[in-house]
Amino acid sequence: MPPIRPNRVRHSYRQHLQAPPDRVFPLLCPVRELDWVPGWAPLAVLSESGVAELDCVFVTPDGVDEAIWVITRHEPDSGHVEMIKVTPGRTIGKLEIHVQADGADRTIADVSYTYTALGPRGDAFLAGFTAEGYRSFMTKWEAALNHYLTTGQKIPT
Repeated sequence: MPPIRPNRVRHSYRQHLQAPPDRVFPLLCPVRELDWVPGWAPLAVLSESGVAELDCVFVTPDGVDEAIWVITRHEPDSGHVEMIKVTPGRTIGKLEIHVQADGADRTIADVSYTYTALGPRGDAFLAGFTAEGYRSFMTKWEAALNHYLTTGQKIPT
């Protein structure tokens, strides 16, 4: 049987953050996101160090499903983190983030999500994963992170 060509969608966004990369990068973590992401509530985090690291596994609610995440690249020195997100029966996603200095006290973060459908439920998800919706998600993420970076508090919801 020949391989099936999957439906796949990728979106990218550039965030402008109000702190240097050495303050931003550690916050890209399933544990540290509790500090700044409204509503973030991982169900489990498996990590040798207790925070984000290579091969860290975590589980999150994802609508009516649960998603399993694995950190497949974690390079603080180069500012790269990559995660694979599997929502069984629906999608496989890849999150890629690269942070770099933008002057002395600012960071540019390039954030990309790629989702591949695993069948009809995944196709339905991809139909709603629009450029406009992604941009809205990213601007909210950027605002929440900047609020935390400048105030030390989670953004009010």
